[in-house]
Amino acid sequence: METKKFAPAVDKSVLVLLAGLMWCGVGVLLVSYAVSWLSLCTGRERFFLYPAGFLAAMPIHHFGFLKIADKNLNRILLLTEKKSPFSFMTWKSYIIVLIMVSMGIALRHSSIPKRYLSILYNGIGLALFLSGIRYFRFFFKLLLEKRSEK
Repeated sequence: METKKFAPAVDKSVLVLLAGLMWCGVGVLLVSYAVSWLSLCTGRERFFLYPAGFLAAMPIHHFGFLKIADKNLNRILLLTEKKSPFSFMTWKSYIIVLIMVSMGIALRHSSIPKRYLSILYNGIGLALFLSGIRYFRFFFKLLLEKRSEK
């Protein structure tokens, strides 16, 4: 009996949506950590730390995550048949995510003051969220294309 028949498979538009949800969701999670840490700071510290995180996010987004998102989108958009819902990322990307999560856990449990970590977490979180929006743009584009085909 063929097991492929029972394997879940989804259209590329679902893969694009899943990728966007993942990127934006992780971005919101990281920013929420940073916001909770900054809530314990004085107003003066927050005045400098929030903008520092925002300023860190721009180059991380533009020179880092946006290129990765575009490469991933190009891979997904070239698919012609349905794939596993987990194929919104490559296996290599899953390994990178595992390493990044491990590094995040290590940083959170390190002796680095949380107010300084908030810059990194706000920067990476906002950059992930902004890059994740790119997926939603393509998701809606794919929906409109499907609708116009009918």
